Amino acid sequence: MTQRQVEIFVAGCPRCDEAVNLVQQMSCTACQIQVWDVRSEQITAIARQKLEDYGIHRLPAVVVDGALVDCCRQQQPISRDALAAAGVGRSK
Repeated sequence: MTQRQVEIFVAGCPRCDEAVNLVQQMSCTACQIQVWDVRSEQITAIARQKLEDYGIHRLPAVVVDGALVDCCRQQQPISRDALAAAGVGRSK
């Protein structure tokens, strides 16, 4: 079974916490979750580059298998439906 890569970019706000909780609730054993806290002094150059590469301008943001989830691309709140449509909760 191939792992689904889920990246969550957060900044410590209540909406960020909600996004992390929602992804964790929906995830399955095939989901590998990486949380990037952009407030951290230890944020890596990799994370900074990912923000730029994915075109993230607003947090929280969720990326599934290298693609920014539609609701994040449209600067809308993260929803269960959008995450499910992106594949969160099911294997590839």
